[in-house]
Amino acid sequence: MSQSYVLDTSALLPLLRGKELGELIDRTFGLRAVPYLHTLSIVTHAELWVLIERNGWGDARKAAVEKALQEFVTVDISGSQIISAYRRVEAASIGITMGKNDVWVAATALITGLPLIATDKDFNHLNGKLLEVHYVDPASAQVP
Repeated sequence: MSQSYVLDTSALLPLLRGKELGELIDRTFGLRAVPYLHTLSIVTHAELWVLIERNGWGDARKAAVEKALQEFVTVDISGSQIISAYRRVEAASIGITMGKNDVWVAATALITGLPLIATDKDFNHLNGKLLEVHYVDPASAQVP
């Protein structure tokens, strides 16, 4: 069976765009082959839709995103388990600037016990401490 992952918005967006970075992420982790195995925070949905609206994506692209999102497992941010995980992530991040949405995404990875994939370094301080974090450097996807 394939490995399951939690995807940060930074990893999901290039995957949906199908650009070089998305192709690298897919080749490395095999996400498109079995999207139903992978998990998103509901916060990732919200962040993604804000970006889509800001960038003026057309109706066809929006419909494709809606369909793609339905193929992932989505974790809500209500309930004592996720709130406890949020508190643990915050405690492990003292002295680190971490956006609140990223705390929710990390809490999602914590409660699911799944590794997290991101293309920004916002989660790296949690790697090996609370989570397994796979950082994909966006620069590595560029063709020289």
